[in-house]
Amino acid sequence: MAVQTLDDLLAEGVSGRGVLVRSDLNVPLDGGRITDPGRIIASVPTLKALADAGAKVIVTAHLGRPKGGVDPAFSLAPVATALSERLGRHVQLAGDVVGTDALARAEGLTDGDVLLLENIRFDPRETSKDDGERLALAKALVELVGEDGAFVSDGFGVVHRKQASVYDVATLLPHYAGTLVAAEVKVLQQLTSSSERPYAVVLGGSKVSDKLAVIENLATKADSIVIGGGMCFTFLAAHGVSVGTSLLQEEMIETCRQLLETYGDVIHLPVDIVVAEKFAADSPAETVWADSIPADKMGLDIGPESVKRFTKLLSNARTIFWNGPMGVFEFPAFAAGTKGVAEAIVAATGKGAFSVVGGGDSAAAVRQLGLPEDGFSHISTGGGASLEYLEGKTLPGIEVLN
Repeated sequence: MAVQTLDDLLAEGVSGRGVLVRSDLNVPLDGGRITDPGRIIASVPTLKALADAGAKVIVTAHLGRPKGGVDPAFSLAPVATALSERLGRHVQLAGDVVGTDALARAEGLTDGDVLLLENIRFDPRETSKDDGERLALAKALVELVGEDGAFVSDGFGVVHRKQASVYDVATLLPHYAGTLVAAEVKVLQQLTSSSERPYAVVLGGSKVSDKLAVIENLATKADSIVIGGGMCFTFLAAHGVSVGTSLLQEEMIETCRQLLETYGDVIHLPVDIVVAEKFAADSPAETVWADSIPADKMGLDIGPESVKRFTKLLSNARTIFWNGPMGVFEFPAFAAGTKGVAEAIVAATGKGAFSVVGGGDSAAAVRQLGLPEDGFSHISTGGGASLEYLEGKTLPGIEVLN
């Protein structure tokens, strides 16, 4: 990656300088409690290095989708507390984004201080399609760090978005890739260029439409693509199989049929399915063959025979990319498919395979199901950004750093 990195910035010297950092702190919350701190943990190395070097660190981040207005439910207050604990130093939280409180706190920073601005998406200009509006917010952010400030892009989960705090600020300040962004891009470059074979891709999640471009792009590069999750039912329907009341994208059936015709030797579908009458944790589960799903039941996980077959495929792989759970892993009765496939990836990694978990629900599943995080070569913090990179798309937040 031909960009300046955090190491370059630290070599120049940051003591006494304002440094604006775009982090990805978009963690899942349950009643104000953080249920998965993965993204906070991943953001710490860059912030700690800057604070330890004496920078006045100002962090921008978003949480959820507050629809361009202030919504207390999406306040970064719990994040500021968790970040303070992880950094081992107090992280101030501004009461606004670029308002009077943010300005006053920014002016009062001393060397090594860390200030977190309130949810950047509370300002509608962050996500505006109007270049001028985004630029105005970017200029207000730059004002907080001053003329000799710098920008560090470390929120990999948002680099596929052309937003004020991701893209526009980089056009106004000397810019650098943070530790996390540099590491993520290096991993993705490895997946798209110098992949050791056999190369296996595991895709799950609910919609085929979300993964279509990545299937099309990787079908020519991968030796096998394993498909589970809700999206497998549209593929099964394309085979002429009845899928009961399972999740189905009818408008995508013909597309799936064409994919199976073209890449039938690469794409692998489940052979058995765990079904239930309704989408509920306590709905009694039963396992049926994939071509025998009862008309009044829905598939909520792949079955044990599918896990066996997928495990066999993955056991010989040298490179593995996984994005999307195999079933509704949040419900214990429908978590075995995701856990079984994840364990197969861990086993392959232990034998020397290079494995990447593509962020989002997959990363959450690793933690929720008690799998060892160091059992994978890399767990990405950005599901959407990873997919778009693997689709061959240009990521605005990366492009602007070049």
